[in-house]
Amino acid sequence: MPSLQILSERASLIRRLGVILGTLSVVLYYCCKVLVRAPMKRLDRACVDRYTRAMSRLLLRLVRMDLSVHGAIPDFNDGRRYLILCSHSSHYDIPASFVALPGSIRMLAKKELFRIPFLGPAMRAAEFPSIDRHNRRQALADLETARRMMESGIVLWAAPEGTRSADGRLLKFKKGCFHLALDTDAVIIPVSIRGIHRVLPARTFRLNLGQKVEVHVGEPIDASQYDAARLGELMAETRARMQELLGQEPGEAMNPAGASDLPPARAL
Repeated sequence: MPSLQILSERASLIRRLGVILGTLSVVLYYCCKVLVRAPMKRLDRACVDRYTRAMSRLLLRLVRMDLSVHGAIPDFNDGRRYLILCSHSSHYDIPASFVALPGSIRMLAKKELFRIPFLGPAMRAAEFPSIDRHNRRQALADLETARRMMESGIVLWAAPEGTRSADGRLLKFKKGCFHLALDTDAVIIPVSIRGIHRVLPARTFRLNLGQKVEVHVGEPIDASQYDAARLGELMAETRARMQELLGQEPGEAMNPAGASDLPPARAL
């Protein structure tokens, strides 16, 4: 597939401020809706699904993202456990995924996000699981919670890189989400998002409007066909498929030892 056209419409300072204020307003509005409905027992998964997708569409509209979806979309309602593993080069990866994909998707989020006023409590109420990457014992408990959520029908979204890539190329993978896939016999859906790193490049305040972004969905990988001894193979297969979806040649070889200290999946 030809490379995406790079658009050079950089947002002015006033436009950037408008996007920031608009983003805060949209997120706060839907957080309040969740927090109001939750104590009244009127917040079910279907309601959360509507809110997350409506919020995500508005966030993408603020930056005028030109989004398209490529590949076969899985049937997330067939009773199996699904884990979406997505490339991560922008804060907009998550809303783009919510807009592009069906199902009750919830992001496996770092614990720091749950400390943010309004956002943190709303994510808790909406069944977004957290992960403590700095505390081994808590990480085990967090992954166990995520496993129960998956078994109840939630489609979990995670970024195996753990942090945003500045140039759109895949970084080294961490092991945690692959342990989770093994422990739950999950079906991994590899997803790569092309061009999204240009919208808001990592660790910058440069905002580029009207960018063409493509969500590419790959063939499923059945983690039940692997065991803990083949964890490296599962990681390598997932990485190869995600790189192919990005249209990239294999880059630096992944270190199967990874950057995570989490124990084998069956010990969770």
